[in-house]
Amino acid sequence: MPANITPTFADLLAAQVRNEFTASQQYIAIAIWFDAHDLPRLAAHFYRQSVEERNHAMMIVRYTLDRDWPVQIPGIDEIQNTFENPVDPIALAFAQEKTVTAQIEALFRSARAEDDALGEQFMLWFLKEQVEEVSTVNTLLAIAVRAGDNWFQIEDHLAREAVGDAGVDASAPEAAGGTL
Repeated sequence: MPANITPTFADLLAAQVRNEFTASQQYIAIAIWFDAHDLPRLAAHFYRQSVEERNHAMMIVRYTLDRDWPVQIPGIDEIQNTFENPVDPIALAFAQEKTVTAQIEALFRSARAEDDALGEQFMLWFLKEQVEEVSTVNTLLAIAVRAGDNWFQIEDHLAREAVGDAGVDASAPEAAGGTL
């Protein structure tokens, strides 16, 4: 798209499908790294996060189909697979969630600028979801930093505490093909 043309809400939604699928794949890579380092609770957490991000992409696809807009399923961006310690992938997840939050805010603003009440309403759920996502990974990052070299303290935290909503939200938009 030329630099002087502002993307439409529909254009930004199409780009967000790519962003959500990329996030899903990044979380799989993080989960596998934790799995390979015998940290099963961290692995399980990020496997769940991967499915949740996939579901977000498919919610956008369903909405796009319902609006009778064209849908193209994109490839994804490059994924990071190697990390030095548990803080690194969690910090990457935190940065990713902050980026997604900015993307969702831009989508909401675009719908509002286009006077698209349906689009605005659709994005409200994603805004609420991002508050939970950022908060959850921020807490997990703080725990990982405090744990230092004792990686199993992070596992103990996940064993004791409910982290996130496990992707279960009755108010969530419908996903194309259903949620996993």
